[in-house]
Amino acid sequence: MNRKLGIIAACAAIILAVLMIDHYSDQKDANTPPVKTEQTVVVDAPEKKLFGLAVDSFKVERHIVQNGESFGNILLARGVEYPVIHQIANDFKEVFDVRMLRSGKPYSIFTEEHDSGEVAKYLVYESSAVDYIVFDLDKEVAVYPGKKKVTYKQRTISGEIESSLYESLLKKGGSANLAMGLSDIYAWSIDFFRIRPGDGFKVIYEEKYIDDTVSIGAGRILAADFYHNGISHYSFYFEKGEDYRDYFDEDGNTLRRAFLKAPLNFFRISSRYSKNRFHPVLKRRKAHLGTDYAAPRGTPIMSTANGEVIAAAYTRGNGNYVKVRHNSTYTTQYLHMTKFAKGIRKGTRVKQGEVIGYVGSTGLATGPHVCYRFWKNGKQVDPYKQDLPAADPIKKEYKMEYTEFMRLWKERLDKMDIQKEEDPSIYMASSGGA
Repeated sequence: MNRKLGIIAACAAIILAVLMIDHYSDQKDANTPPVKTEQTVVVDAPEKKLFGLAVDSFKVERHIVQNGESFGNILLARGVEYPVIHQIANDFKEVFDVRMLRSGKPYSIFTEEHDSGEVAKYLVYESSAVDYIVFDLDKEVAVYPGKKKVTYKQRTISGEIESSLYESLLKKGGSANLAMGLSDIYAWSIDFFRIRPGDGFKVIYEEKYIDDTVSIGAGRILAADFYHNGISHYSFYFEKGEDYRDYFDEDGNTLRRAFLKAPLNFFRISSRYSKNRFHPVLKRRKAHLGTDYAAPRGTPIMSTANGEVIAAAYTRGNGNYVKVRHNSTYTTQYLHMTKFAKGIRKGTRVKQGEVIGYVGSTGLATGPHVCYRFWKNGKQVDPYKQDLPAADPIKKEYKMEYTEFMRLWKERLDKMDIQKEEDPSIYMASSGGA
């Protein structure tokens, strides 16, 4: 009995001790600030992509198309079977004709590891700095175009001209495209053959970037001041929607005339309008009522103004030619084309600068050129001796908006200094994102 009582007493003591420990712990927990515990949150890393394809899923090789290398050779070497290559070459010509693969262009191969080795799953051909073509080589063969994201940043550049606009712009950090753009804007306002030392330029323009870091050249010129013969010639780019855009001066007059000076961007005048020229084919003197622009075969020929195609045909003398009626007063004609541009036929409406054909030597021609003929009131005349009309000024409904818009850009231009040639600093600075 005594032994049983002893066991009970011992158990009671143990229980009492446990209760006291719990109580002590509770009291300690109540007086101790809670300890913050770190909670681990798993966040999926963003998937790295190239040309819209998951890079982590493939081995990616970047190459340059070599001379003599073909689309088929590239893919056959990467385990792609000939029927797939044949399907792409025949079924997707409208998207990309594989015969247009050009040496020097970059391409990327996306491959996966298989028992038989690495097999290409995608080929991406970069046709330009922005445009590319994706060839999906998996079970469901597909070909589709893509574009890299292009961002724009505003840049400014200025300089004094010592020799030519082109050379001065390049010295200040500009590009050939920027020089051509400026020349195009002022084609009717400035005689670039009469530029003299002391003339200058101030330009605000867009620079195009890929991935926000890789420059791919100049974009639109937004505003400019061409200082020539002691006078500032301003130009401001203004647009309202897709169909209304042009360059205007501070008074709202367009800087463009109703006609381009020439139907080609790059050319050499090989023969001018003459009423007594020795014909190189017929070997006799004959009136040449046109202007010949020599250029490489295939050079695009542009309509010099808006109008309607009234003829797109062939004759023994003219070769392939296009004739455009612009209004009741003016008509132009373009001779000796190697071929017409797509869609150019009688009745087609064309815009100024639209390509209507390509330089050739069809008809009575000794070499590739375009003979440009110009009619005024039904009579062939020399376009270089015509006082051609200016194009329309800013529309009345946009005049107030344009005036305020122009004032802000003009203030920015006027605050810029024309950097002298002897100034070692290059005035080319970012002025923020577009």
